[in-house]
Amino acid sequence: MRGGTAHNRVLMALAAVGFAMCGWLPVNAGPANDTMVVAIEGEIPTLDHLYTTARDTITLAELTDDGLFYVDPETLAYVPAAAESYVQVDDTTIDVTIRPGVRFHDGSPLTADDVVYTFSWVLDPDTKTNRGRVIGAWLDRVERTGPMQVRFHLKHPYPLAIRDMAFSVQLRKKGAYHPDGKADPNAQAQMLNGIGPYKVVDFQPGKRVTLERFDGYYADSPKGRPAIRHIVFRTIPDLSTQQAELISGNVDWMYNVPADIASNLGATGYATHLTGPTLRVNFIPLDAAGYTGADNPLTKLDVRRAMIHAINRRDIVKYLIQGDAEVIDSACHPLQFGCEQDVRKYPYDTAEARRLLAGAGYPNGFEVELWAYRERQSAEAVAADLAKVGIRVRLRFVTLTTLNQARKNHRVPAFFASWESGSTADTATIAEVHWSLKSDRNLSKDAVVARQMEAAARTIDAEERKRLYSAALKRIADQAYWIPLYTYSQNYLVSNTLAFPVTKDGLPRLFRAHWRANAVKASN
Repeated sequence: MRGGTAHNRVLMALAAVGFAMCGWLPVNAGPANDTMVVAIEGEIPTLDHLYTTARDTITLAELTDDGLFYVDPETLAYVPAAAESYVQVDDTTIDVTIRPGVRFHDGSPLTADDVVYTFSWVLDPDTKTNRGRVIGAWLDRVERTGPMQVRFHLKHPYPLAIRDMAFSVQLRKKGAYHPDGKADPNAQAQMLNGIGPYKVVDFQPGKRVTLERFDGYYADSPKGRPAIRHIVFRTIPDLSTQQAELISGNVDWMYNVPADIASNLGATGYATHLTGPTLRVNFIPLDAAGYTGADNPLTKLDVRRAMIHAINRRDIVKYLIQGDAEVIDSACHPLQFGCEQDVRKYPYDTAEARRLLAGAGYPNGFEVELWAYRERQSAEAVAADLAKVGIRVRLRFVTLTTLNQARKNHRVPAFFASWESGSTADTATIAEVHWSLKSDRNLSKDAVVARQMEAAARTIDAEERKRLYSAALKRIADQAYWIPLYTYSQNYLVSNTLAFPVTKDGLPRLFRAHWRANAVKASN
């Protein structure tokens, strides 16, 4: 439940604490039991991240699974994890040596056979893994070249190959999906045999997942050895209930908390409010191609430029988004590789916006539809700013499914968009979806930009990639194909006994959490 004012929702949470203090709710979180309880809003449908795209299972998989590589949360660089090393033999061949001493939770050692089995399973279209089509777009096959060595044969040069090995493919024991000799995609859904720093000890679908630190976890993992013995994921759909459980000591960690609620509850002293960046950005693509009418105002460059000048993006960030959010000028996140920042800027200037509109033939403005499925307050703020220069916005707030269908049918002149890039600090992960000529998200249909973005995604030459992204992003900004708005801020509420390091990419790495020293002493 997300309704009501922030103040009222905090009061509701405080009122609910009375039940917990009377023993109505089980108190099992905190350093006394060495158990961190995590509150999540959605259900975890399966333990196997190869078969779900649910956001919370990414956080879970970081605990139960490892890939060949890992994203360093400080540098956002890819480093070996279950792999010991790799060599880029040529543009389409990568040799990987597997790290010795890596074990599955059942005690079995990880070998080349397990890696080949896992990737072959993912590549098989009949297995229908959630990333199979993505991996299959660039990977032809994986070959065993030794007991601890494998060779990846790519279909074409692909700069994100190591990224996909890190994020998209969690390693499975050979035969994991053939428990009785027959293929079973659900074989790992209820009790996972991973290689991560935590193992599953109990799974109650739709309710909770209980994890225990895996004592056989390899000592030289870049994740390090977790400090906390047990982690429990609890599904609590209601935000006020999450807060009440946190205050009463039955929950240690919650996230995706609205900024006002997090700030208000943090100010009470009952919990700690943390903020951190994410790789999500917000923007408004404009119908420069004329899909909704060859003579629609958005086909005119000065109109598009006027719209950006008319929006007070800094105030939207300051008063609505808050935290670590920042205004963006380029069509990507500033932390992403290749995200050129030296692009044309459009400072808030209503006089300049009116001048551009008059020069384009719209001295009295015009009417336009703005479609949105989220961020209602921000969308309304954008509409209000545009109205000040004569652009009358009809805000169409719909479901994501409705928006997707309308966009597919070319009925959307502008839409309020958001993209998280799969927590990947590379411009390719936002460019490939939004600037391909095949994408209905691309309302510009600029063939030059499309060619540059595609070329950058088909070379492993880092400097060439930077050059191509720079050229494309400069052109996008100059032509004002998007109204770039802002980055997001992630808000966490944690118990006062827990220390949780926030990350640059917004991906929670709960294995880095630990109890505060004074909390441990108090529990002894």
